Amino acid sequence: MQVFKVTGMTCGHCERAVIQAIKALDAQAEVKVDLAAGTVSVAGAPSEQAIRAAIEEEGYRVD
Repeated sequence: MQVFKVTGMTCGHCERAVIQAIKALDAQAEVKVDLAAGTVSVAGAPSEQAIRAAIEEEGYRVD
């Protein structure tokens, strides 16, 4: 399980955008978003770099 601290997610739309971006890399990935904590947890095949790039492409900052 990889956990990312993500800045800029504030609502359900943000959550869906991040989940869809990661699932585009691996449809079988398990993705959990915690808006309150500002974290995204991913269990699946994509590399850390690929996940970071996908999240940042949606307009969010990965710390």
